Amino acid sequence: MCNASCVIFGATSLTKEEVEGKKIIEVGSFDVNGSLRPIIELWKPASYIGVDIQAGPGVDVVCRAETIVDAFGKESFDVVISTDLLEHVREWRTVISNIKHICRGNGILVITVPSRGFHYHGYPYDFWRYELADIEYIFSDCIIEKLEKDRLAPGVFMRARKPKDFVDKELADYALHSIIVNRRVREIDENSLQNFQRKHRRRQFFKRLERRMKGFIRNRGTTVKQEEM
Repeated sequence: MCNASCVIFGATSLTKEEVEGKKIIEVGSFDVNGSLRPIIELWKPASYIGVDIQAGPGVDVVCRAETIVDAFGKESFDVVISTDLLEHVREWRTVISNIKHICRGNGILVITVPSRGFHYHGYPYDFWRYELADIEYIFSDCIIEKLEKDRLAPGVFMRARKPKDFVDKELADYALHSIIVNRRVREIDENSLQNFQRKHRRRQFFKRLERRMKGFIRNRGTTVKQEEM
């Protein structure tokens, strides 16, 4: 997923020299509403692999983000891209560690994430919201070269470089804001997740019912007017 400001950020945060002849991976590449891929492929990378949990537009390899190190190996890519994926993975620490580890030393990470205020969007789940300070801390084991807020929606954009002497930052005690419980937590317990999902399904049911009723009333009104004519 990638909105217009995400596309602009990606296009202006990478150069042809950083992409041409290089190995690129996009983690969470299912193209729902836009992608950096068409722009980056114009710069002729050696390869561009899109990875996601299900087949679809932009997906070359079906693979869970939690297992990408096993699938591709450490330090396998020159550029690692992840746009609006990290809110969807329950085990965010594992996925972020994997994203760092598949990147080569001196390689580039391009990350975008939503912040508080961004609506719930389950594909199939939605767990977390990240602020500037979160990304700054979580990626403090890398060299952050660009860090800014999304101008179109609540979110954060980052470009970072993985140092050659990289040491994975310990994040076990770090708490993120969860949209599931509406507060910062280290983990989301199963009971809270199930309660949220039940409430969400109920809200979605009544929204669909409301739309159908409105449609019925509109159609009924049109029919009555036609009969009166």
